[in-house]
Amino acid sequence: MTSAINDNNQKEEYLLEVRNLKQYFPVRVGFMKSLYLKAVDDVSFGIKKGETLGLVGESGCGKTTVGRALLHLYKPTSGEIIFKGKKIQDKESLVKFRKKAAMVFQDPYSSLNPRMTVGDIIGEPLDVHKLYINKEERKARINELMNLVGLSSEHATRYVHEFSGGQRQRIGIARALAMSPEFIVCDEPVSALDVSIQAQIINMFEDLQKKLGLTYLFIAHDLHIVEHISRRIAVMYLGKIVELAAAEELMKHPLHPYTVSLLSAIPIADPKRARTRKRIILKGDVPSPLNMPSGCPFRTRCPRATEACAGFSLEFKEVSKDHFVSCILY
Repeated sequence: MTSAINDNNQKEEYLLEVRNLKQYFPVRVGFMKSLYLKAVDDVSFGIKKGETLGLVGESGCGKTTVGRALLHLYKPTSGEIIFKGKKIQDKESLVKFRKKAAMVFQDPYSSLNPRMTVGDIIGEPLDVHKLYINKEERKARINELMNLVGLSSEHATRYVHEFSGGQRQRIGIARALAMSPEFIVCDEPVSALDVSIQAQIINMFEDLQKKLGLTYLFIAHDLHIVEHISRRIAVMYLGKIVELAAAEELMKHPLHPYTVSLLSAIPIADPKRARTRKRIILKGDVPSPLNMPSGCPFRTRCPRATEACAGFSLEFKEVSKDHFVSCILY
C-alpha cells in the first residue's frame, strides 16, 4: 500500500503518524481451530499539530479499534505509531506518550466509575502520575479542569448518577484534559447525547482546541458533525481507509463509491434538491472480517464493481492534491 504520509517534506509537520497499522483478534471457529478477525488491516495516516482528522464509516468498520490501538488500549498486531517523530516501541516511550495523549469515550454512562466522586474521577490521572505536591494543589487543579468544561467546582463531591448525559461527557472530557495532553482520541463523543446537547459539546471541543492547541482524531458516523469539526476526513470500510481528503473536498467531490453512498444518505433541508438527488442503496450484507473477499473489500456491495475488482491489489494513492483513494476506477 502506498501511504498517504510518504512525502518527506510533510512528515515533520505531523504530530502523530500511523504506518501500516494492523489489529487482528483470534476467534475460535471450531475445536482447536482459530481464525483472525481483521478489525484494522493496514491503515496509514498522519495528523498535523492543531488539526482535527475525522474518521467515519458504518458500525463495525474498525473506527473505534483504530483509536484504541493508537493509545495501546489494544496492543497492535503490527505497524508503527510515531508521536512527535519518535516511535512508540517500548514501555518507556509508551508512558511518555500516554502523558501527552488521552481518550474521550463514547458512552458517558459506562466510562465513569459510579463509586467515585466527580473530583476523584477527574483527579485519578493526577494521582496515577503524581502530578501534585499536596491536596490543596490537587483540588485547585480539579476545580480548574471543571471550570474549563463548564462545570461548577461544587459538583466535585457529587457522584455521576446525579448528572445528565451531557454533564457526564463533560466530566469525561475534564478527565482527559487532566494530563494537559496534546493529542486526544474522541471516540463518538456525542453519539449517545441528545441533539440539542451535541452542538454544545462540539462547540466546546472547538473552543478547547483553540485555547489549548489540541489535536484530535474525531471518530463518528454522523457526517454532518464530522464535516463541521474536521479539517480532513478519512472514510473507513471493513478495516481499511478507502478515501482521505480535506473535509470540503470530500463532501463536494467524493470519489470512492462507498463515500458517494454515504453522502447520498445525508438528509437535505431543501425539498427541491432532495427530490432531484438519487439515493444510493447498497445491496447485500457487509462481508465478515473473518472471511474477507479477494481484491477490493467493497466490491461485493459496490454498484460499479467489475470482475477486475476481485483481483485488484489495493493501492492508496493520491489522485489530486491531498486527495487519496483506494479504488480501481482511479
